[in-house]
Amino acid sequence: MNSRTMKFRAAILASAMAIASTAIAAQKILLVNDFGAKGDSITLDTTAIQKAIDTAAPKGETVSFKPGTYLTGAIFLKSGVTLDVPDGVTLTGSQDIKDYPEHATRIAGIEMTWPAALINIRDAHDVTLTGKGTIDGNGAVWWKVYNDLRAVYTPKGLRWASDYDAKRVRLSLIQNSYNVHFGGGITLKRSGFWTVQVLYSHDVVIDGVTIRNNEGGRGPSTDGIDIDSSRGIDVSHADIDANDDALCLKSGRDSDGLRVNRPTEDIKIHDSIIRRGAAAITIGSETSGGFHNIEVWNLTVPAGPNNSVGNGVLFKSAHTRGGTATDIRIHDLTLENVATPISMTMNWNPSYSYAVLPPGTDSKTMPPYWVPLTTPVSDAQGRPHFSGVHIWNIKATGARRAFSVEAYKDAPLTDFKFDHLDIQAASAGSIADAKDWSFADDKLTIADGSVVRVTDSTNVTGLPAASAAQGATPAH
Repeated sequence: MNSRTMKFRAAILASAMAIASTAIAAQKILLVNDFGAKGDSITLDTTAIQKAIDTAAPKGETVSFKPGTYLTGAIFLKSGVTLDVPDGVTLTGSQDIKDYPEHATRIAGIEMTWPAALINIRDAHDVTLTGKGTIDGNGAVWWKVYNDLRAVYTPKGLRWASDYDAKRVRLSLIQNSYNVHFGGGITLKRSGFWTVQVLYSHDVVIDGVTIRNNEGGRGPSTDGIDIDSSRGIDVSHADIDANDDALCLKSGRDSDGLRVNRPTEDIKIHDSIIRRGAAAITIGSETSGGFHNIEVWNLTVPAGPNNSVGNGVLFKSAHTRGGTATDIRIHDLTLENVATPISMTMNWNPSYSYAVLPPGTDSKTMPPYWVPLTTPVSDAQGRPHFSGVHIWNIKATGARRAFSVEAYKDAPLTDFKFDHLDIQAASAGSIADAKDWSFADDKLTIADGSVVRVTDSTNVTGLPAASAAQGATPAH
């Protein structure tokens, strides 16, 4: 899709979002309280909320709430429905797994059945979720499920299985859907697992979400927004405090992801703040379906006493993932105290990435999703390929190292352009397995006076000599 088409699609989606917001006032509003919801934080209101949604669907009406705290299990939005969660309203997730019926979906790159999310938009279109209220995943119970299982599994060589066997509830899921508008000032917090997953969907606008997953503890794998084998997605005005990837693109894992072979493409992510998370922007580690026509801009990682972001631009994959990433444009990032502004690894987290059955495993009793996880992938299929990447206008201060880059000699990172980088770091770092990389108008200010170490690479040109920072001390 060319830039003119992207702009046209963005204009259409922005217009639709504005129309949807205006329509709330014009539509008949159904209050869940009139269907029996109590909003007293004690009564389980799932049935009443769902009845209001089901009633609103045929006429495309709006469902809303009187002020209160509504305890609920999984709810399912229907085509044409607007769910308005106004200021003064909190939806709190039940901590009983029975309140989240299992459905076919994809989790961390593998198709399988999994508990429904707290908020579900499945097989639907023309759906809006808006309002300045709060959706609280109440996720501590799911964090404990994972941590307890991980403690048992890791010594057995099953670190890779922990994320799949510990069934944690996502806060929201958009699956097999289109023309979805999600945001409007909503606060999402304490997700049990991923906070917003956009899966197998297209033409989705996420505009104006605040994500806070660090209240009451640190939830493992509480990603912010994951765009997963989807297209035509526009994310903006997000403010994210998460415990893993904040803004992340995914497209499947290993043999199962290669079988499905659905790319993530025509994506715009912009004008957002990341306070805690693995990176400002992440591509991977699930790369099997590939990525095409991605633009990311105007992301800010501010300094702060509780802020912690490990990387600026993070590309990650593994030699069993495969996938092709092309036409990626990332620009105008402001990164304060981010450990590594430019980080790329194609051998990410081996204990998680490479699933190997421990000796003595009974294949007849193991979970069925362990089969695709442990199915071998050849080097020819499994090498990920990134090319046609342009990164520019990056301002980074307080970094530990400027670059950390590695791929494979037989699958180098190819045709990357960097310009107008201004990075201040304790050390310069390293680049390996790069081919046809060019640098222009870049500035590196390195406290220890080191230079970027380049190995196993060809035609890397214009890399600036590092200048020593006057009076600088290594960050962190």
